[in-house]
Amino acid sequence: MALGALIGAYQEDESGALRALLPLAGQTLIEYQARCLAAVGAAPLLVLVERVPVALNDAFERLRAEGIAIIAVSDGVEAASRFEAGNDVLLLADGIAPDMSDLARLADDEEPAILTVPDDDGHAGYERIDASYRWAGCARIPAGLIGATAAMIGDWDLQSTLLRRAVQSGIALAPAAVGEGSGPFLADGDAMTAFERRLLLASRGARRDWVSRYLLPIVEEIATERLMETRIRPEWLVRLALVLTIGAAFAITRGWLWPALAMLLVSTPLDLVARRLGMLRLRPLSPGLPSMRLLWPAAGLTLVALGWFVARHGGGWGALVAAVSAAAFAEAMRIERSVIEPPQSHWYFSRRAAIVLAVPFAIGGWWNAFLVVMALYAAISFFLAQHIHHRVNRN
Repeated sequence: MALGALIGAYQEDESGALRALLPLAGQTLIEYQARCLAAVGAAPLLVLVERVPVALNDAFERLRAEGIAIIAVSDGVEAASRFEAGNDVLLLADGIAPDMSDLARLADDEEPAILTVPDDDGHAGYERIDASYRWAGCARIPAGLIGATAAMIGDWDLQSTLLRRAVQSGIALAPAAVGEGSGPFLADGDAMTAFERRLLLASRGARRDWVSRYLLPIVEEIATERLMETRIRPEWLVRLALVLTIGAAFAITRGWLWPALAMLLVSTPLDLVARRLGMLRLRPLSPGLPSMRLLWPAAGLTLVALGWFVARHGGGWGALVAAVSAAAFAEAMRIERSVIEPPQSHWYFSRRAAIVLAVPFAIGGWWNAFLVVMALYAAISFFLAQHIHHRVNRN
């Protein structure tokens, strides 16, 4: 069954601007709502709004540029005409930032439902249903109910009347997600910062190496917080990391070792920040993104370039052998980890670990020793991953 969506966007905040245009994590609230609905497969997305100011139209254009089809409608009759009979519609209240788990549940259950929150002080701003429950701002209703309601309401509030009609028709009430860091959020200018912090915390992904786990969290957090307010696309950060890595390989061949190391250090948090920005904007980076997939081989190229340079400048052929061995073992280890993730694998060889460990060796000028240590580190990581993989298979 196709699933459409109707978003309310006609209420104003204290300043007289549409509440749908409140800023949220580098986007407007209406963009966040639309991306949430698009992420669960809802289409078309209709926005009920009396007039479309320039800022709202700009938000629509940004969404359309991402491939999200969004249509403004001025009343319930026009909204009802856009949905096919027999389908369901996700109704999202004006000013509500939904919980993604709630939306996914409504989209998957395929049965009409109205999400509720308790009638308590913490939810006093939500619309009351009865003495026990208030509306969580999200519901799945039959599309036909919109047309039937629009035909009889006149000048009444479509959103509130739809809720009443849905309750009267016997649509089930279901509790929304509750708890710290979950559940719907009623947008308010003074409380948006708290919700942005919640989104920021939720965007943290798995940190698969010890550098990202113990050394980069503060850098990653600050960079994500600053960049989420900008229009910088996550893909650009990954491409920048790739350009810096390839640039470092070139710099090494020219003997510019410290500039190369500086470029590599700058590149270490960029893909982590890019992933988090993608999560915040509900457009996760694809695992098949070419620039992301090329980061690993580019790092290997840089390591081999260092071995080649050291071999030509007093290190002997052993430096190049160590560099090639480190790259080969690292790739073999990556393949093993793609099959099964060993325990404590964040201590294994990684691109970021090799870059950070290069710093003390660079200070001492011990590049030959660095290459030998990297070859041993990668080899031990590979054999440990292989051992655990084979042990799991035997069991």
